Amino acid sequence: QVQVVESGGGLVQSGGSLRLSCTASGTIFSIGAMRWYRQGPGNERELVAEISTGGSTNYGDSVKGRFTISRDDAKNTVYLRMDNLKPEDTTVYYCHMRLVINEMGASRYVWGQGTQVTVSS
Repeated sequence: QVQVVESGGGLVQSGGSLRLSCTASGTIFSIGAMRWYRQGPGNERELVAEISTGGSTNYGDSVKGRFTISRDDAKNTVYLRMDNLKPEDTTVYYCHMRLVINEMGASRYVWGQGTQVTVSS
């Protein structure tokens, strides 16, 4: 049994910063790639950032230079630091992880519950 909990969303003024966190708990042997997505009403889910087990990162074009993804494997946690936020960043953000759940390497893909980020102009 695993659980994934997000935190850190909220309301911020344009140009401000927020840090999102996403923590997995339960029987977890290791975690593979970790990602952040965002999705607004009527829109497709958009990849915001991803980080590999080795620490390599990739960002969506709209957030490059403003957002930073990081991970703490000891805490089973992925972070998304968001700087210079813009009104168009307003939407719900979801974390996604590949969890290795047993010694045979079986994987389970999980999503966070979503956290709302609202940027006022």
